[in-house]
Amino acid sequence: MMRRFATVVAVVVCLVSSVVASATASPPGGHGGLRVEVLSGPAKYVSGGTARLRVDVPRATPVQVKVNGADVTSSFTPSDHSLEGVLTDLPLGASTVTATTRRDRTALKLVNHPISGPMFSGPQQPDFFCSTPEHLAGFDLTGPFLDADCSLPTRTDYYYRSTADAWRPYDRTAPRPADMATTPTGVDFVIRWERGTINRFIYSIAVLDPDASGPATLPHWNRKLIYYFGGGVAIGHYQGSNNQSESRYVYGLGQGYAIAWSTGTKTNTHYNMVLGGETAMMVKSRFVVEYGEPAYTVGLGGSGGGIQQYLYGQNHKGLLDAAIPQYSYPDMVTQTIHVGDCELLERWMDLKVKADPNSKWRQWTNRTLLEGLASSDTVANPYQPLTPWLATPGSTECVKGWRGLSPLALNPKFGTAPGITPEQQAQVEWTHWNDAVNVYGRDPDTGYARSTWDNIGVQYGLQALVDGNITPAEFLDLNADVGGWKQPQDAVQEGCPFIAALCPSDVDVWSARNINPPDANGVRPRTEGSVDAMRAAYRSGMVFDGRIDIPIIDWRHYLDAELDMHNARQSFASRQRMIDGQGTAANQVIWFTDARPARAFDQTPMALAVMDQWLANLRDHPSRGVAGTKPAEAVDSCFATDGTLLYRGRDAWRGILDHGAAGPCTQRLPIHGTSRTVAGGPFDEQLYKCVLQPVKTAIAHGLYGSWRPTAAETARLRQIFPSGVCDYRKPDVGR
Repeated sequence: MMRRFATVVAVVVCLVSSVVASATASPPGGHGGLRVEVLSGPAKYVSGGTARLRVDVPRATPVQVKVNGADVTSSFTPSDHSLEGVLTDLPLGASTVTATTRRDRTALKLVNHPISGPMFSGPQQPDFFCSTPEHLAGFDLTGPFLDADCSLPTRTDYYYRSTADAWRPYDRTAPRPADMATTPTGVDFVIRWERGTINRFIYSIAVLDPDASGPATLPHWNRKLIYYFGGGVAIGHYQGSNNQSESRYVYGLGQGYAIAWSTGTKTNTHYNMVLGGETAMMVKSRFVVEYGEPAYTVGLGGSGGGIQQYLYGQNHKGLLDAAIPQYSYPDMVTQTIHVGDCELLERWMDLKVKADPNSKWRQWTNRTLLEGLASSDTVANPYQPLTPWLATPGSTECVKGWRGLSPLALNPKFGTAPGITPEQQAQVEWTHWNDAVNVYGRDPDTGYARSTWDNIGVQYGLQALVDGNITPAEFLDLNADVGGWKQPQDAVQEGCPFIAALCPSDVDVWSARNINPPDANGVRPRTEGSVDAMRAAYRSGMVFDGRIDIPIIDWRHYLDAELDMHNARQSFASRQRMIDGQGTAANQVIWFTDARPARAFDQTPMALAVMDQWLANLRDHPSRGVAGTKPAEAVDSCFATDGTLLYRGRDAWRGILDHGAAGPCTQRLPIHGTSRTVAGGPFDEQLYKCVLQPVKTAIAHGLYGSWRPTAAETARLRQIFPSGVCDYRKPDVGR
């Protein structure tokens, strides 16, 4: 492992901003450098009663190691001027490890936590449902569960990869299967696959082991670890299911990497990134205890798996030595800001077309004016049969990419988990905020989890107004009628298509029943989020703040033309936050591969190879730092659909975060905005709640371009925005 665990950001129970968890100890005065080091994680966060330690001694001299006064020296094996060993059966709570030579003595405090958790994520979710038998079968596991924490016995089996690209059980006592595949290095493709439960989630560790040598030897392991983080969207309360292509990542295993994976680090299980970071630390600790310290750990994974790499690289120094986020976002919680606008805007435009078939919003590409996101006049709209008046072909990213995500995140009545009864479903508050209630807290008046979502003062379509693409009358009508989302205590269950049993009669594609109704002035009130929740999101590390110092290759297929939710701007939103947060993004490389007309090439193997060289350079020349050890290929690039290089260079993406002419990759693969950026908000989307300015001040500052509102128009603006409009020159109120 190239870097040791050093800092954990976010002790959520108390929402402390950061806590230093040193994993090493040396004697006061530094007598010759006797030192005890925890290799398996921070000393403060040992789990399951086990920890791998190394004792460094300054010279070839006998050393005695004790835990709580009991001699455990026999658990350590000498190597050069150090001893390495695994401590087992540590009691819950604090223990003291001492190392003593004839001249020196040093001590280190370990704090052991249950393997079922938690360590720092706070009280565990009470409404938590174990994996169904069908999902357990994906791990080749069966029940019954051992306890209420959904615990399962740890199980290790051998599997081989067949020539038909399938995993099959491997019997070491039987003749070699005729259909056994071999790895690119020419050995039988046989893996040791360990599964069990950690932090209530199911974990998986896979490693190449054709000789069945076991974890102590593993001659075909390249001593490198991929932690594969899973994507998707879910609201928690469930143990999860397997993703075979991730937990047993064929390419990585064939190259000799070990693969670590967990349902608790898969965002299709939950989106509590504090709980996920804790789980990742516990799984990696298990790996290091059982298999030894890897040369390095590189993160891999797309979408929510990419988010986790940015957040855990920021929050848990030493967990990852490098990251290859794919189809990434900076985080999920700031995505909800503009995603929550989607259906508010779609409803307004759809109803304009219904009232007037010649409305400008009949042409789908015009919708980018208000939503910022990509749109198309040719991509099919899967919901068109439910809104037949939208007769023309076309769709938007809001519709094709994000429809259904607002109720999933915001509506406490909409959500479920596999295998639960309707009665159990009704007892759960199904929102992202409740899933991470240890972060956000509860509203003392309503008892519901606090939410960060806020659109007070947001002037939708402001840039379109200034550019003359909508009229002042349209601007006023839009902002009067767009509204906001009901508070959780007022929310009702969704209609069709989100509740399939209600189709086709009870159609509500926009979740309009949960949009605030108009007041006496015909103005739909906006939604005010909890500033306490916003500040907690920042303090807990749920927001990517840009402070990450490991090598990063951020890769994605360019999917904007497909209206896919994994839009291209997100890589640059992360870069902007890194520039703002740490003054540089020199440790981040951005690669795009064109996916028009199809996603035909996977750049991941290339990214792994380049990252391997980058880390080797960093190991050999640490004084040069991350930016100074980049291989030639570790530079901003874009690739053709077949994976061939189109352009490589520091100016590849010029014109996105600077005012220069568009670079070669920018020209070919342009990015889009969001509903908040076209309303005047910041590029990096890191602003929950704007500072407000009076309407009169906004007019005086020329915020509306050439439009000079009349007295009647000014009065209407004040009705729509009684507390003022956003002043995006000022920082986030929620910081």
